Amino acid sequence: MNFKFQISNFKYAILPIILLLGITLHIKPVIAQMTPIQILEKADQARGNVEGIEWKIKLESVENGRKQFRGLRVKARDLNSLAEFLSPPKVKGRKLLMIDRNMWFVKPGLRKPVPISPRQKLMGGASNGDIASTNYAGDYKPASVSDDAVNGESCYLLDLRAVDKKVTYDRIKYWVSKKRLIGVRAEFFTVSGKMFKSAAFEYKNSITVKGKPQLFISKMVITDAIVKENITTMTYGKVKIKKIPDSTFNLNLLVR
Repeated sequence: MNFKFQISNFKYAILPIILLLGITLHIKPVIAQMTPIQILEKADQARGNVEGIEWKIKLESVENGRKQFRGLRVKARDLNSLAEFLSPPKVKGRKLLMIDRNMWFVKPGLRKPVPISPRQKLMGGASNGDIASTNYAGDYKPASVSDDAVNGESCYLLDLRAVDKKVTYDRIKYWVSKKRLIGVRAEFFTVSGKMFKSAAFEYKNSITVKGKPQLFISKMVITDAIVKENITTMTYGKVKIKKIPDSTFNLNLLVR
């Protein structure tokens, strides 16, 4: 009887351990099951792909020794964004509208919006595609995912390929922090396979998405792959979640 009692007690004693192991083993696969697309979607939120948001950008660039400064206000909702130039006076009032993967340029005096092609998006240190909100999860397909590190931080390294010719870049190598799920570095490639430029990201802003705190980009430093001295710094400020009406992205209203 004592032997049976001991066996019974042993079973009850190890039961909590078995349950704990079961919970642990159950949790690990759930974390591991995060797909590359889910990783990109989370990283996209930190760069403007949310239901409604507005921010300002201070853009400083050095291109072939020439310095330029621009001030912009960006309104974004999901896949759509409107960037309006605020300064200096010579560019004030110019606008860039992106609806899904299509983009138009508008400036005072123009009677009709000017469509912008993917090749035109690449012009300048900070391309129009960089200024607009980000949709890597929809615009690119992960060809591979590997482990890497940036400045000692463990990252997913995603090799992204464009889903069609309407996106700004043919290929992007994108490092996403495993812990924070934000993009920390990117390398951009042309159709010929040559690296066009690289970018480093900082996240000192914060927003609330669906009741949860979310890091938001505060700085993007873009470096030309060939002329290393050509550097563009985009500083993001006055970030706020807000309702963006449909009229913001109405192409016909922009030229009135």
